[in-house]
Amino acid sequence: MRFIEMTGRQLARVVNDNELREQDLIDAGITEDTIVRVNEHGDIEVRRSCCWDVIGGLLGEYHERIRGITGLDWA
Repeated sequence: MRFIEMTGRQLARVVNDNELREQDLIDAGITEDTIVRVNEHGDIEVRRSCCWDVIGGLLGEYHERIRGITGLDWA
């Protein structure tokens, strides 16, 4: 599986209102500096102390949104 890692700040710019709300990110423990990753299927995972935890997903044209905001490609 390939991912793009980013910060919580970048993720907040990537997500649309119909995917996750700001409160959903807060409830998942995501701050501006939290490390998160998104896989090619759009699953959002947050880095916990012992593992990655799936917290939701992206819809639609998220590939271009992610690349545009992070400047990264799938690795």
